[in-house]
Amino acid sequence: MDLSTIIGIVSGLILIIVSIMLNGSIGAFLDPASIMIVVGGTLAATLVAFPIPQVKDIIKLTQKTFANRDSNPSKIINDIITLANKARKEGLLSLEEATEALDDEFLKKGLMLVVDGTDPELVRNLLETELDFIEQRHKAGQGLFESMATAAPGFGMIGTLIGLINMLGSLDDPSTIGPSMSVALITTLYGSLIANLFFTPMANKLKVKSGEEILEREIMVEGLLSIQAGENPRIIEEKLKAFLPPSMRVGIGAGNGGED
Repeated sequence: MDLSTIIGIVSGLILIIVSIMLNGSIGAFLDPASIMIVVGGTLAATLVAFPIPQVKDIIKLTQKTFANRDSNPSKIINDIITLANKARKEGLLSLEEATEALDDEFLKKGLMLVVDGTDPELVRNLLETELDFIEQRHKAGQGLFESMATAAPGFGMIGTLIGLINMLGSLDDPSTIGPSMSVALITTLYGSLIANLFFTPMANKLKVKSGEEILEREIMVEGLLSIQAGENPRIIEEKLKAFLPPSMRVGIGAGNGGED
């Protein structure tokens, strides 16, 4: 599980609930009609903006924000250096056996293209095309949450306007003005809360995870093309290290990159 997502949401809810209880009661902030307007309206607007199959992915996308993705570009670089050393000693065809031990399908596909003697430019085009479509799919998921984050405050305001209209319709009874105004404002609270504590942070978390995955794929593409070009493993190591900040370069190439 991604602890930062869980800690952020739980701590945010706790702080809000405690601040409410210090000056009032939770019951005063619960209103079914407001929940229906904000949540229902946001989902309805999302259905208008996106096709049903994509909306169905909301649960899957939400799970991704809570799932802990093991991002380890340093290990990928070390694996590529190992492959480069093997190719330098035994030739590109020797890498065919190495594909069986690979778990990443993208890396396995690229390595098979290299082993099959595919033209380097074609290898780059094929892998970068797949990379582009991976990024587009990721952006579609991010766009879903970003759209919901935009719609939620809007429907919160709509609920507030509905409450104000109802309040103005009963001005002849001053005792109802305070409670009616309170309920009217609750919808704005709901809209802002779910937009800023859930949807916007989830879109950003997906963006971060997508960036990590795209970086790993770019390292794979550059590494595979370097192996195909017959470059020295030490040069490949230095080239791939450039993708990472200095703090992540420690331990890369230990026992792998020093062979000539």
